[in-house]
Amino acid sequence: MASAGNQEKSAALPWRAAYAADPGASRGRLFAEPISPTRTEFQRDRDRILHSAAFRRLAHKTQVFVPHEGDHYRTRLTHTIEVSQIARALARALGLDDDLAEALALGHDLGHTPFGHTGEDALDQRMRAYGGFDHNAQALRIVTKLEHRYAAFDGLNLTWETLEGLVKHNGPLLKADGSPAPRYAARGLPLAVVEYSRAHDLRLDSFASAEAQAAALSDDIAYNAHDLDDGLRAGLFDFDAAAELDFLRDILKGIDRHYPGLEKARRVHELVRRVIAHFIEDGIAESRRRLAASGVRSADDIRAQAVPVVGFSAAAEATDKEIKAFLLQNMYRHPRIGRIRVEAAAVVDALFAAFLKDPALMPVEWSQAAANLRRDDAPRRARLVCDYIAGMTDRYALAEHARLFDATPELR
Repeated sequence: MASAGNQEKSAALPWRAAYAADPGASRGRLFAEPISPTRTEFQRDRDRILHSAAFRRLAHKTQVFVPHEGDHYRTRLTHTIEVSQIARALARALGLDDDLAEALALGHDLGHTPFGHTGEDALDQRMRAYGGFDHNAQALRIVTKLEHRYAAFDGLNLTWETLEGLVKHNGPLLKADGSPAPRYAARGLPLAVVEYSRAHDLRLDSFASAEAQAAALSDDIAYNAHDLDDGLRAGLFDFDAAAELDFLRDILKGIDRHYPGLEKARRVHELVRRVIAHFIEDGIAESRRRLAASGVRSADDIRAQAVPVVGFSAAAEATDKEIKAFLLQNMYRHPRIGRIRVEAAAVVDALFAAFLKDPALMPVEWSQAAANLRRDDAPRRARLVCDYIAGMTDRYALAEHARLFDATPELR
């Protein structure tokens, strides 16, 4: 691994804390590259993610609603951009490297399949015999293997700090004794993460940087607020249903007190912006308290902590859970969404079966890669098919299904 430790230390910035990740002291990239004269290491990572094909495909991947249901609903791309804005705000307020936080926010959903979590569940079911499917592990495959942009290496050759943040933004993957963290206890760690970490140790038993933690918190903030927005605008639930939550009822009362008779669209926006502001302000205040109490003085001090240093207060955490439970019941399990989920899963399932049976049905670069595998190498063949389908946009998946089958659902 090439170290960036010989790069001149980043100029001290008045807002950067001692515990911020320092691009001038990065642990480097797997493949050696000259230092950029105009950008920090983390700025280069951010730009590489922005220019990747996987990032562009997010524009046509489902968040909750499939894109042709309406132009104003979130896609993976618009969600990702909103997460990055919040991540920069949190990072700057906490004295962190906002370029790294932004890079992690921009890259956090690269591994998502077409049709949102429905596509992920369908691929995971098909891949159970071959290690399963995990969108975080898929993001790592994309940035270390599947992007083919550079002559010298596969992937984007991102810094160690960005890679560890993509893999560990939800916390350590291993416990101190080397056993899997609770969320991986039943099935073990994703194979892609294990294999890559052997070559480029990501310290899977520690927390990631505060920047990665800020990006993860930003994802929660954006998800809740914007799904409330989309759900209200789509008519999946109304203000009366939302007001069943004390937190949302209090916000709506405040809006009505200041702006009586406000039209629905503006009332929705006023609600959403206040939800975002509340959680950002709480996250900043609580994270400052944790950072001060922990006494951390470096990015490695943060990695060594037993708990995250960036997070919500207990009260905000409880509210966050209430909103998630409300959205689960009133949005994600809504009959309209449920019907689309069933049809979308059937599309992914049928594509996987067809391509696994006859890899020649895939485009030439994929079918040739399959032809180069040993006949008895079922795991690699299945992973190849999985990679191809996971990279599809919603509309491309539907087009491929229409090419191969007589009837394709409209997903409306």
